[in-house]
Amino acid sequence: MWNRQELKAKGKAAFKANRWKCVLVAFIFSLVSGGVYSRFNVSDENTGAIICLSLIACLLGIFLFNPIRFGCQHFFKKNSAAPAEPGEMGYGFKSNYGNIVLTLFLQALFTVLWSLLFIIPGIVKAYSYRLVPYILSDNPDMQPTEAITKSREMMNGNKWNAFVLDLSFLGWAILGIITLGIVYVLYTQPYICATDAEIYNKLKGDSEEIPVEL
Repeated sequence: MWNRQELKAKGKAAFKANRWKCVLVAFIFSLVSGGVYSRFNVSDENTGAIICLSLIACLLGIFLFNPIRFGCQHFFKKNSAAPAEPGEMGYGFKSNYGNIVLTLFLQALFTVLWSLLFIIPGIVKAYSYRLVPYILSDNPDMQPTEAITKSREMMNGNKWNAFVLDLSFLGWAILGIITLGIVYVLYTQPYICATDAEIYNKLKGDSEEIPVEL
């Protein structure tokens, strides 16, 4: 078991020790996680363009945005131990890029497939697979199914605690909305990212080697 206040305190301390670099990386993390959207009027004339742009956006997400997002999480994991440099965001392109792309794609695919059953199973699986990027950060050559299974095993019994931890940031998120995103960019998002890395650090420290069932 882990203590929510303790994890948040560690995340906050790591963030404050490298404040502006954390703000920059968290901002980029938000951009690549949210994606880029364009508005169109649905009609016969632009349906083809919508399909084409959607395909391009999907490919960018898989081959560019996912590795960058992974690199941001790698940054915050490293920043937990000592102030890290923004260059860590490129880690996904330098360490078994193909395996990282495939693993993150399968993580997203499995979550979507579970979500098709109903919303709740999808949310549960999203929490089960939450640690996949951090596991890959330590083991970029790990097979996709192994990384996904290891995340599921590590999050077993911890999904509810992670959900409550996420809810504890709700007030900061609302404050971010009230301030037109200023507080969210300068404080809330890097605070959340730093704390998320602490979940992995805690569970990694507590866990023993778990047999992988393929």
